[in-house]
Parts: sequence; structure tokens; C-alpha cells
Amino acid sequence: MKIFAFFLAMLAATQAIGAAEADKQQVLRQLQLPVGFKISLFASDVPNARSLALGDQGVIYVGTRQQGAVYALQDVDHDGVAERRYELAKGLYMPNGVAYRNNQLFVAETNRILRFDNIGDNLANPPKPVVVYDRLPSDKHHGWKYLRFGPDGKLYTSVGAPCNICNPDKEIYTSLVRLNVDGSGFEILARGIRNTVGFDWRPGSDALFFTENGRDYLGDDVPPDELNRWSEKGQHFGYPYCHAGSIADPELAGDRRCDEFVAPEWKFKAHMAPLGLRFYSGKQFPKRFHNQLLVAQHGSWNRSKPHGYRIALVKFKNNKPYKEQAFISGWLTETDEVLGRPTDILQLPDGSLLIADDTLGVIYRVEYQK
Repeated sequence: MKIFAFFLAMLAATQAIGAAEADKQQVLRQLQLPVGFKISLFASDVPNARSLALGDQGVIYVGTRQQGAVYALQDVDHDGVAERRYELAKGLYMPNGVAYRNNQLFVAETNRILRFDNIGDNLANPPKPVVVYDRLPSDKHHGWKYLRFGPDGKLYTSVGAPCNICNPDKEIYTSLVRLNVDGSGFEILARGIRNTVGFDWRPGSDALFFTENGRDYLGDDVPPDELNRWSEKGQHFGYPYCHAGSIADPELAGDRRCDEFVAPEWKFKAHMAPLGLRFYSGKQFPKRFHNQLLVAQHGSWNRSKPHGYRIALVKFKNNKPYKEQAFISGWLTETDEVLGRPTDILQLPDGSLLIADDTLGVIYRVEYQK
């Protein structure tokens, strides 16, 4: 009887996995893309997939927030599907951010940055991480971090506000920061940034563009979320005194004026929750996408009628954004059912894109077919 019960349990588990895979394929069929584009599942078992980084030999590194794990994915036969998944670490403190360079994987936890050496050669048996920097605040609220290498070879990350709306008493909060790969040279580049979980450099320039999620509980449509541009050390982007360049905070503005701060380059609708973003620099997509910005809009949680849940295309002209439109939609149905929530975007060497979805626990692959 015990053996029979075991096989029944195994059958039920197999059926559940099959049903879950069928559900994910059903989500794919709901997604809408421009003519000529195709979306598929690159990996379908990556719980709480958040940030993405490209390693050598096509290895994809994935950070998580709620899961506490870091993964590596490998498409061994180059068919556009990752056959192998490695769990490189678990039990970490919201290891959202990942960045890769020279066979080293850097992981941003809430309160520290770790480094895994020779990682590409040891995916099945990863080494213990080395602590690069451990003097970041440990607040859970907006504590998850994005991590990227800049054009200067330094690591960039941010420290969010430990609240919805407040004026933190330590300079490190609401900041964009960078440091050397060995943990030295830590510096604050800008302040007044409530929470950014995505940034990228516009090709051909040193201009760093980053998304910012606006404060909550001012209403369905206030304040707009932001796309900002950092260009010089010491800039202040307004939080908590001013939102979206023109909205004084009713609680904390005091006598501070919005024209004292750097205004956003573009305003998204309120509560869209823009996260990861990438300027497209590949050659696979049509020319109209070259150097244009793709943004993962995670979607609203505190709005009477939800919106977002899409990949947006922000079009640029003369180095300035001027238009926003949907590139991929369908994760939010007409009946307001949420099928998935995109979090980050990664461009592959062949010009295709990977998109992480932390709710469905998958990585999508988007390609253009002429």
C-alpha cells in the first residue's frame, strides 16, 4: 500500500507540473507583440526571477527577491531553450541584483555585495562567495537592489527609501552609488531617488537613465513614475520633497520648490512600477528599434483599476524621449486578471531579448523573424 501511495503521489506531482507548463503556454498565447516578433519560453522553472545578467558562453544569471536564490541558466544546444538550471546560492537576503564580468558573478543583497569567483567553470559546484562590500543598510523596505557595471568598469547600485514617504536621516538612503570591484572607492552619486530597480546607459554616451517608482497613497493617478537621467555627481531628483518634477509632496515639501531638483526625462503613468530597462543596440530587430528604450513595467498594486504589466517602448529623438507605447502586452487581461509581471530585460549577442517574470517564474525569449 505504501508503494501504491507513493506512485499516486508521484503521478499527482507529475500531473501538477504538466498543468503548470500548460498554464505557462496559455499565457504565451495571450501576449501581443508587433508583427514579425515571436515570444517563447527560454526557461520555465525560475521562481521569482528578477534581474538578469549575461555571462560567458551564453550562461544567464538570475537574481531573485522573495526566493533568496541565485540561478544560472544554460542553453546547451543553442535552440533558444535553457536545458540546464543551476542553483548557485540560496537563503540570501533578497539577492535581486546580479552583474557579471571576467568569470566573476557579483550579487547585490539588501545589505551587502558578494562575489562568486570562477563561476563559469563551477556552475554545478559553486564556490563560497566573497564579501565585496557590507556597509549597506539592512532595511527590507525598498531594500532590494539592481546591480550593473558602468562604462567606467565600476559597479553601480542604489539604496532606496526605507518607507513609502519619509525624510531619512542618513545620507546613504535614496541614493545612486558606485564602487570599485574590490569594494573600495564607495561614493554617492545622486540623492532624492525613492526606489530604482533598473538602469542603463544610452549607447554612444555616458548618460545613465534609471526608472523610479513614485510614492503611494496620493491617488490613482498621482504621482507619475519616472524615467530619470543622471549626468553629474551631486544631483538631487526631488524625493521626498517633490515628485515627477512638479508635484510638491503634501506632507514633506515644506518650503522646498520643485525647480530646485532635477526633473524627469519622461513621466510614466502613476503606479506602472517601471523596473528593468534596456536600450536596444542589437541588429536583429528592425532599424526603428535601434537605440530605443524598452522598459519592464511590473504593474500597479495600489490602484483601483490596475495598469502596467507590459514591456513599454520609449522612443527617443535627438537624445530625448518623446513617445511611449506598448511593445508587449497581455499579462493584464481585459477582466483585470494578472497573468505575469515582467521585471527585467537582457539583450543577447544575437540581438534577441530575454525578459524575466517574477510572478510566473519564467524567462521569455523575444526574437524578430523577417
